[in-house]
Amino acid sequence: MAETGTRRLRADAEQNTARILTAAAEVLAADPLASLERIGEAAGLTRATVHRRFASRQALLEALTEQLDQRYLSALEQSRMDTAPPRPVFLRLTEILFELKVSHRFAMELMSAKSDCRSGLSPRVEEGLEQVFARLRSAGDITATGADWCRGVYLAVVHEVTQLPPDAPDLVAAGGSRAELVVRTVVGALGGTSQP
Repeated sequence: MAETGTRRLRADAEQNTARILTAAAEVLAADPLASLERIGEAAGLTRATVHRRFASRQALLEALTEQLDQRYLSALEQSRMDTAPPRPVFLRLTEILFELKVSHRFAMELMSAKSDCRSGLSPRVEEGLEQVFARLRSAGDITATGADWCRGVYLAVVHEVTQLPPDAPDLVAAGGSRAELVVRTVVGALGGTSQP
């Protein structure tokens, strides 16, 4: 019976942590200076519960960036990076990135601002992205070889495409797909053909 009670406590703690992180992403996207108390209210939890899970605001912010890092890594896995042709992998990875930019805007900004890496990505994510570019090179889709250059071009284009209004001519020409526009532009910029 004690083991069942312990398991239930762990499950409750995990649910509370997930609720806090979800609420934090939403609240902090609207107000980056929001208090832990406000985040707790949005999660439907007391301030004491938030403090039990996260001893400080910094601990909560670190958990948000770790969660985003895990989602990037999951995106790399979901894109079937090792088995699918590289161009569709690159497109799927970029689609997932845009999904994360919409749903985790604050965490992405925080990750970029706090990261030791110039790109704002963790070393594990940078390594995965470089594998995608290596596969694109091997397939002849791009000719550029510098990892920093490829990543920098990619992230710059992602940022610029994020800013485009829905009726921008280049976005309309890409069928309204921001990910498709990024892939076409980046492949063209890195020495490949922008057409599949």
